[in-house]
Amino acid sequence: MLPEEIQSFCAESFGTIKSFQHCSGGCINNGGRIETTSGGFFIKWNSATRFPKMFSKEKQGLELLSLADGLTIPKVEKVYEGVQYSCLVLEYIESGPRKPSYWEELGQGLALLHSQNAKSFGLDHNNYIGSLRQSNSQHKDWIEFFINERITPQVELAISTGAMQNKEAQNIERLYKIFTNLLVSEKPCLIHGDLWSGNIMIDAFGSPALIDPAVSFANREMDIAMIRLFGSLPNEFYESYNETKPLTAGWEGRLNLYNLYPLLVHVNLFGRGYLSEVIQIAKQYH
Repeated sequence: MLPEEIQSFCAESFGTIKSFQHCSGGCINNGGRIETTSGGFFIKWNSATRFPKMFSKEKQGLELLSLADGLTIPKVEKVYEGVQYSCLVLEYIESGPRKPSYWEELGQGLALLHSQNAKSFGLDHNNYIGSLRQSNSQHKDWIEFFINERITPQVELAISTGAMQNKEAQNIERLYKIFTNLLVSEKPCLIHGDLWSGNIMIDAFGSPALIDPAVSFANREMDIAMIRLFGSLPNEFYESYNETKPLTAGWEGRLNLYNLYPLLVHVNLFGRGYLSEVIQIAKQYH
């Protein structure tokens, strides 16, 4: 059920609340469909004190994603930053059957998203990935950004909570010296940042829609890597992406290195069960 504080905000913003239906699937926030006299929306909420400005940051991320053509991005209706709770009210994306060209549209749309460039890696504000704070301090050098703003903060957090031991961290830190020989630097491009299958939807017209971003201007291979982390997509996706914005030669061999970041995030969110994959990747290059 919606907390009273959120109910009051919704009533003031959208009129009488007719119904609320909880949606399962999220492991970070509470969420569901709310019907009001102004229409139906998707609402998600969490603690305002534990996760300050979480939904304000998500609003900024969704608005950045919406600048690119080709993908459905839910419209942000309202953000509420309250005393005990905060919430985000979004356009409700009805889901329909996947159209035959769905995977081609996703590939082309993601390539167009990745065609949005910036002068530096990072962003003009920090945000979240899941419930973890994500630092986006800007760097001119891609590898410096990847080490200092992505890998190191997660390693330090894991050590501080006991999810990782110093000796295990050293396996990862040894990679820093060889990243220059392993990773390719491209122009900073806008990435979704948390692009696993649960954040890729089908809209009412059968086209792809993206939700729950953790945006930054980074190397686009980070998005491609996360897509592959828990299972690949059909060949039509990759073919369409490459027709629009060809990936740099050798990209498949770099994906494991980029997946160090989401795997470390999983270690910090869900525990040491994901650590063996991190260490296994690190040891491949020793």
